[in-house]
Amino acid sequence: MEPYAMDLDEAAIRKERQKAKELRETQWWKRRLAKGVCGYCGRVCSAKELTMDHIVPISRGGRSTKGNVVPACKACNTAKKHLLPMEWDQYINQSRILSNNR
Repeated sequence: MEPYAMDLDEAAIRKERQKAKELRETQWWKRRLAKGVCGYCGRVCSAKELTMDHIVPISRGGRSTKGNVVPACKACNTAKKHLLPMEWDQYINQSRILSNNR
């Protein structure tokens, strides 16, 4: 299944990226990082190892809001790429099945 991309203009993308940058500077985000837990795999990480991931990616119409961002370890953020939550769940389930069959 190939994910679709929203028809977002560059100005809208820049605006959302700027909002994400501002959100990273808030005490709310710093407290989320201080918990040191990846929002996807639950792995304990240092705050420096966590990145901001958009649950619904900007390229898929997501926004830079508190309800749409989660701290993610580099491995999860890299693997998730531009997937929507339901696509990510499907990816994780398939990965578990494959690793159990080895």
